Amino acid sequence: MVTELVVIPKGTHNILRRLTGQSRPDIALSLAIKELIHFRVESTRARIAAYEEKYEMVFPEFEEAWKNEKIQDRYSYPVEQDYMQWETALADLKLLEEILEWQA
Repeated sequence: MVTELVVIPKGTHNILRRLTGQSRPDIALSLAIKELIHFRVESTRARIAAYEEKYEMVFPEFEEAWKNEKIQDRYSYPVEQDYMQWETALADLKLLEEILEWQA
């Protein structure tokens, strides 16, 4: 295993210590990152839920309806944006969940 030395500026260390209550910078940084990932998971799930509520279906159903031309105004800018952002949110969630598994 290769160990790399990381220098954490004093101000950043103070912030990490105050946020996490940990004086050891390695533990404080680990806790802060884990908390950030959990926050991002929850906000990404909320974005996905908003699309599911808006279209009253989950993404695979939306994608199928899109392909079968059952989505009204499917080539309009707002609907295309929703499609791309919804798909991106799902990919983001998958990545974040994988990262959480690495930390386990």
